Amino acid sequence: MSNIQIITDSMTDVPKDIVDKYNITVMPLTIHFENNEYRDGVDLTGEEFYNKLKEVKELPQTSQVTPNTFMEAFKQALDEGKEVICINGSSKASGTHQAAVLAKKELNSDAIDVVDTLALCFGGGFFVYEAAKLVKENKSRKEIVERLIAMQSKIDHIFTVETLEYLKKGGRLNPMKATIGTILNVKPILTVEEGLVEPLDKVRGNKKIIGKMVELAKARGGDMHNKTVAVAHANNPEKAQELKQAIINELNPKEIIITEIGCTIGTHAGPGTLAIFYHK
Repeated sequence: MSNIQIITDSMTDVPKDIVDKYNITVMPLTIHFENNEYRDGVDLTGEEFYNKLKEVKELPQTSQVTPNTFMEAFKQALDEGKEVICINGSSKASGTHQAAVLAKKELNSDAIDVVDTLALCFGGGFFVYEAAKLVKENKSRKEIVERLIAMQSKIDHIFTVETLEYLKKGGRLNPMKATIGTILNVKPILTVEEGLVEPLDKVRGNKKIIGKMVELAKARGGDMHNKTVAVAHANNPEKAQELKQAIINELNPKEIIITEIGCTIGTHAGPGTLAIFYHK
């Protein structure tokens, strides 16, 4: 039994089977939907969230995990005699990472490390998965954290959204660019650079999108035979399977993980989003 507890936030969209297998603690962000509050993945599943999203006039808001909530989770692990590695979604996109840093400071414990992935969705989940496997191999906390820091600029995100509306409304994209994209039926292909969403490429129409995403992954990721590739989708399982098949045919990686984009990332990206993650 390892004495390191991995804690993450719900922005990293780690699939439930991995959470359960490695006993990972997930701290949910809060979704404010009309007059109600829901904890991401606890009070609201991805599917329920996307169904709700179609019906509301106002976009939901998300709020970060509080320092107190982190403190409780850290304390519990420390009381069980464990050390803690807390791995968070990009500090540029949410104050959640900073809240975890404050909680560590407040507890004044040398047994806690807090890591900023500068990544989103399973881009951040990759760090959690890597750390969990290293814990299983009985690596020390120091070794694991060094490995995670070394990964910071190495995890690539390639994703596309069904509509630019959500990125526009959430202030993640220039409204003028969003309008032009919609008129021309241009599908954007986006990435994450230093923790923020950036345009990468675009294609006209829906048909070519998967081919283009895989082509970009091949060019940016090199030989994938020995790598894990993750596919994430926002309530779009058919397209995720299609993307998975294209990845198998073209890239032939050693492992493919499929995960669902949860409520927090889904609030900003919207339903139908598709993503690929891998080590560059």
